[in-house]
Amino acid sequence: MFKKYLKIAWRNSVRNKKYSLINIVGLWSGILFVLLIGLYIRTEWQVNRTLRHSDQQYMLLSHWKDPNMGPGFTTLAPLAKQLQQQYSTLVRNYYRWDGLTSVVSRNNNHFRESIALGDSTLLAMYGFRLLHGDAQTALKRPFSVALTAEKARKYFGRTDVLGQTVTIQNFAGDDQPFTITAVLDDLPTNSVTQLSTASANSFFIPGSAATYFNRGDFDSWQNTIIPSYLELQPGVTAAALAKPIQQLINQHTSEIVRQNLWVEPVLLTDYYRQKDNQLVNRMLLTLGLTGLFILLMAVVNFVNLTIGQSHTRIREIGVRKVLGSPRNQLIGQLLTESLLLTSLATGLAFATYPFASPYFEEVVGKPLLPLSSLPIGFAVVPFLLVLIVGLLAGFYPAVVLSSLRMVDAVKGQLQSVAGKTSLRKVLIGFQFCVAALVLIAAVLVTQQVQFFFGQKLGYDRTYVVSAPVPRDWSPAGVQRMEALRRQFARLPQVASVSLSHEIPNGNLGTQPMLYRQGVDSSRATPMQALITDDQYLNTYRIPLRSGQFFDGSISDSLGVVINEKAARALGYANPQAALGQPVRVTSDPRVFTIRGITSDFQTGSMHQAIQPLAFFSVSNVAIYRYFSFRLQPGTVGKTLDAIQARWAVLMPGSSFEYTFMDDTLRSLYEAEFQLQRATYLATALAALIALLGILGLVSIAVQRQTKAIGIRRVLGASIGDIVGLFVREFIPIMGIAGVVSAALAYGLMQQWLDQYAYRIDVSLWAFVLPLLMLMASAMILTGSQAVRAALVNPVKSLKSE
Repeated sequence: MFKKYLKIAWRNSVRNKKYSLINIVGLWSGILFVLLIGLYIRTEWQVNRTLRHSDQQYMLLSHWKDPNMGPGFTTLAPLAKQLQQQYSTLVRNYYRWDGLTSVVSRNNNHFRESIALGDSTLLAMYGFRLLHGDAQTALKRPFSVALTAEKARKYFGRTDVLGQTVTIQNFAGDDQPFTITAVLDDLPTNSVTQLSTASANSFFIPGSAATYFNRGDFDSWQNTIIPSYLELQPGVTAAALAKPIQQLINQHTSEIVRQNLWVEPVLLTDYYRQKDNQLVNRMLLTLGLTGLFILLMAVVNFVNLTIGQSHTRIREIGVRKVLGSPRNQLIGQLLTESLLLTSLATGLAFATYPFASPYFEEVVGKPLLPLSSLPIGFAVVPFLLVLIVGLLAGFYPAVVLSSLRMVDAVKGQLQSVAGKTSLRKVLIGFQFCVAALVLIAAVLVTQQVQFFFGQKLGYDRTYVVSAPVPRDWSPAGVQRMEALRRQFARLPQVASVSLSHEIPNGNLGTQPMLYRQGVDSSRATPMQALITDDQYLNTYRIPLRSGQFFDGSISDSLGVVINEKAARALGYANPQAALGQPVRVTSDPRVFTIRGITSDFQTGSMHQAIQPLAFFSVSNVAIYRYFSFRLQPGTVGKTLDAIQARWAVLMPGSSFEYTFMDDTLRSLYEAEFQLQRATYLATALAALIALLGILGLVSIAVQRQTKAIGIRRVLGASIGDIVGLFVREFIPIMGIAGVVSAALAYGLMQQWLDQYAYRIDVSLWAFVLPLLMLMASAMILTGSQAVRAALVNPVKSLKSE
């Protein structure tokens, strides 16, 4: 019986090629999009789940009452170690690391690399696969280093490099050979070695080398900027650590820390998706719902076209009923046709996945799993897709068509189906509503992304590039770098150059507590700190509201410049009132004088409001990381070549690795750019499916009314009258759907925009223009089909059955 069903289904599909093709294309695009999104969700869900004992791996997160008091992803340096040593029945192991970047050299190859200076427990605790070396002993030797296979190939051209050495430069400019004791296989995405996209470590050295790099003490309770991890004993939950953590904080920290800090262990498998205010979870939910709605649109297309084509099947169904065919056989036949088309669409989706996945990877910015890497159980997914989508698409039309009365079916009458036109209109409206909703969302996301790069930044990002420099964190090192800065500034293509420890990339270093002299230090205000030279404002073109900036003189050392937000936070009525006032920094005996107030400007993303900020002179705090160059407008490529040539002469042991400020900002908003690209893709697919549906329905309507069109033409109807006959049906549907989609989009996008401290104002045009574009596209498509029908010779139309 099934073989007979299949044969008839194939013949019907071939006979109605146009509508079969529309259905297959719609289902294919919907299934392919769901497949791509599904594998992206699986890829993101697997992050940190490949780690050894992943259900027992935790990260310690800090919750400060004032976010400026410390970052959330780091905590008190000794805490993890003390928890393992004092509560070993709860904590099996721990790992801490301090991130740094420095120049790694091998012969004439010099590259700046991200390095993790951490505990020797790393390799054994997380089970990273080693190509060479012993996980238990690799990081226990002084001046040893473990590196990834990618870096081994980069420096040596091979991976079997145990016993070889690379030279790593410290912040005093000294070079030290490090012996390679382990080579890791290329690492999967994880939150241990890749805390963020901008911080992916590939060199791992033991904490015993901390003094060589003059880094913070891992055993100092004043050090609050160390990422820390725990592996709990089997069966132990995070709740069991709450009391031990608080006891250690109470025993070893100051009153300010005790009152303002709460440390929480978070399961690593959850941390990746929950960090940055649930950013990944929100992205997965958004994409997942978008994929399901687009697939549902394709299913709606199938239902509409099948019901719309019912006039071609009426007599067939009538004859079957007269010959005694029961209703369940009719339903089986119609469902077989649905399952056949769904099978073809699903097979096409899986066949095109390898070709579509690279483009989707560019959209989401992440590599997708190849189908061959999925577990064997995934083999049932195509069959489940065919069954679920096929039944969803075919069940309702099968029930409706099989319910026709025998007399009506034999006569070819459609009275019992005609009543379903209202449902078809609702389904068309649903498609248009989803397409309009996605398009409006794409417009608003684009406007918000453009807003990120607008004048609201508070500084001028154009023609600014930054480059990390070799570090010699000493007064002599600062003097040397300032001398080099002056030489770069003499290049005619360079407008200005600045030396600083921070740039506006959201990665500020120290966070001092400032208070007015004579005020209790417990009332100190947390500040973001920028350590710069006297050219920083000039290079970034940050407006100075009052007073003066650093001038390179000796007075810079005890001067501080603050922004307007800091002046208000310190209690001054206006910027002018803060000038010349003495301020203190907690734990520092010196008295600083406020010498200038800048306007407020963004140092990170617009998710957070601008924070109080203080500038300190690099001559006073001898640490630095970057040269920032403001280039003269003109030939940027030649300017960069000139800087590179001068760099090679002045700093031959360091490579010139520059980044445009636009690219730096893009890295801050990578999730938003992913969402923007995803909405573009979703809009294209939703519009394609909706317009395909309209095309199919109009074609069916034209086919059914061929004779009526001929009669109207004979009676003098113009082509415009014929076009209006078909267009008139869709205008109210699209109007109602447009109003519904605009209301939904407004609510959803307001909620999305509310996560930003600085955001666009939603305008009426963000709704009107997308709706007009969609309506115009639908009208053009409908009109073109109607015009073709109207241009047919009326004599030929009147002969149509």
